[in-house]
Amino acid sequence: MLFRFIFLFFGATTMLAQQVQYAHQLLKYSSDLGGKQFGIKRLLGKPDVYPQGGFSPNAWMPKNALDGREVIIVSFEKAQTVQQVAIFENLNAGCVVALAVSSDGEDFQTVWSRRPDYQTPVYKKSLAADRAYYFGRKRRKVEQAPEIVNPGVERIFLEQPHAAIKAVKVVFNFALLPGAKQVDAIAISDSTIPIDPQPETIPELTKISAPITVDASSSWSVPCVIGNTLFVTTYAEDREQIFTFLWDKDRWKKHENPKELNLNPAYNFVEFANNELLLKGGKPFYTGTQETGFELWQKTHTGYQLSSAIKIPAYSNFEPYADATLSSDGKIFIMAVETDFTQGGTDLYVSFQKQDGTFGLLQNMGKAINSAADESSPQLLSDQKTLLFSSNGFSGFGSHDLYLSYRLDDTWKNWSVPKNLGPIINTASYEVHPFYDEEHEQLLYSVSTENQMLLKSVSIPKALWNWQH
Repeated sequence: MLFRFIFLFFGATTMLAQQVQYAHQLLKYSSDLGGKQFGIKRLLGKPDVYPQGGFSPNAWMPKNALDGREVIIVSFEKAQTVQQVAIFENLNAGCVVALAVSSDGEDFQTVWSRRPDYQTPVYKKSLAADRAYYFGRKRRKVEQAPEIVNPGVERIFLEQPHAAIKAVKVVFNFALLPGAKQVDAIAISDSTIPIDPQPETIPELTKISAPITVDASSSWSVPCVIGNTLFVTTYAEDREQIFTFLWDKDRWKKHENPKELNLNPAYNFVEFANNELLLKGGKPFYTGTQETGFELWQKTHTGYQLSSAIKIPAYSNFEPYADATLSSDGKIFIMAVETDFTQGGTDLYVSFQKQDGTFGLLQNMGKAINSAADESSPQLLSDQKTLLFSSNGFSGFGSHDLYLSYRLDDTWKNWSVPKNLGPIINTASYEVHPFYDEEHEQLLYSVSTENQMLLKSVSIPKALWNWQH
C-alpha cells in the first residue's frame, strides 16, 4: 500500500546518507509565466526557499492560482532507484493529487494518487485576491504579495522501491486550496529518510557567540567602520542622516552628526571609508546623466570635503537609490541595482577604474551570486576576494539573510556558491547591510524588527573567513 506525508515548516528532520537528485530538465509543463522570475525553470535544481518557505520569485507559479489541474514532467541527470519523491510547495501546500514515474520519460506508471476529502472545498473560479499578484506587477516585481499560508513539502513515500527511474510526472489540483501557489523544487530519493536539504553554511560560524545590540535607542543601518569611527544611518528630521560612533575600550559609543555629510534631501549613508577617502551615497540622480548618486569625499584635518561624483557610462537603476562599495585600493566599484538586464530583482555589478580615474561600464557579477530575487549590501574585504552581501534568493532562515562568497578568478564574474552565515547570525527576520570590521574583528549588520532596525555586532576572528583556503 502506498502512503503520503506532508511536512510543514514547523520543524526539521536530519537527512542521513541517501541518494538524492533534484529535477535536472523540464520535459513537459502545462503553464508558465515566463521570464526570469516565477518561470517554470525555477523548478530545476535544489530548493531556493527552503526551509524558510513563503513567497519568492525563485519559485514557479502557475498562470492562475485556482485553475485546477496542472501537470509537470521533469527528468533527472541519472536513472536511480526511487522510494521517495518530495515536492517543495512554498505556498498553500497540499495540492499534489497524483504521481507517476518513468524509466524513459515517455511511458509513465502511476504510483500514488490522492482522493480529495469530501470536506475539502474545491474552488471553481479565481478570486480577486488570488489574481492580484499577476495583474499588479511592475517591472517584473510583484507589488502585492499574496497571503502566505501553509508552506510545506509533499513527501510521497512508496511502499516498494522502483528501479532505474529517470523521470517523474506530478499532477496538481490547485483548486483544492485558496490563495497563491508556488513550487520550488522536485526531488527523488532511494530512501524513506525524509529529504531535508539545509542551507549551505560555514561550520566554523557555529562556534561564535550570540550577537549583541550596539545601541537600541534608535534604528541604525548601513554600518561602515574606519579605524575607531563607525558610520551609521538613521531616519531623523524627515530624511536619512549619518551619525558616528566612536570605539571606547570594548564598545561603540554614540558621538556626533556630521553636518557636511547630511546635505542630501532624502538619503545620506556611508558605504566605504579608508584613511584617505569616503564613499557616500544618497544624492539624487537622473537617467541619462551617468550619475549614480554616489560621491567620493576626501578626508581633511577638520572632517570631509567633496572630491568628485562617481559616474558610470549608461548607468540605469529602477530605484531612487542603490547599494555600493569600493575595494580597499579604491579601484573596484561594486553596486547593487535593478535594470532590464538583471537576473531578476536587484543584482550585484562590478565596475573597474580606468587610467584617467573614471569608472567603466557596470558588468553583472554572474549567476552564482545573482538570483531571480534580490541581492544587496555588498562589502568586499581587503583581500579583494571575500564578498559579503544580503539576499532573499538562496536557501536561508528568514526573509533576507547574510551570505559569503569567494572570487574564483580575475574576471570578477565567477564566484563560489554563496554560504549562509548561519542561524546564530541569520534569523527569521530581515538581515541586511553586513560590514566586517577587520581591525576589531567584528561583523556589524542590521536586523529589521517590528518597530525598528537594530544594529547588531558579533565577534568573528578574521581567520574564520579563510575557512575555504
